Amino acid sequence: MTCVRSLRGEAGGGYRTDMRIAYGADESTLVTERIAEWIGGQGHEVVINMIDRPWPSVGAGVAQAVVDGECEAGIVWCYTGTGVSIAANKVAGARAALCVDAATATGARRWNDANVLALSQRLTTEDVAKEIIAAFLAGEPDADEVATIAAVEPARTTGDGDA
Repeated sequence: MTCVRSLRGEAGGGYRTDMRIAYGADESTLVTERIAEWIGGQGHEVVINMIDRPWPSVGAGVAQAVVDGECEAGIVWCYTGTGVSIAANKVAGARAALCVDAATATGARRWNDANVLALSQRLTTEDVAKEIIAAFLAGEPDADEVATIAAVEPARTTGDGDA
């Protein structure tokens, strides 16, 4: 992963504040820049590795950083949020969720163990993005959903042809 810049702040927002977040957008905007700075200001390290790159590269690159363990969560942006979500979900082990409000972000973490948050540049204001991201980063998977979440992972083979 190519790290363009890394931001880390000190203030907390009532949730875990020491996460390393992979961050990317197919188009740098005032909102995407301010949000990256805001996340860093919440005490997280923001690893900006994909900015002004095609949306397939942004989604896949951020998701790969999460799956490889380089970052604990990812946040991706494109015009609709759909493209980066699709691209991120092509990476084995990534569970990207396109969220338009905080309740959806909470549910994506709780019931789906989403590890990449996709956002729409068209729909998401700075204030709404902060609400969504705060909910996403505060969320934890529901222990009762572990088996259901595992069902979406590809079957692993033993090498002898059995799944």
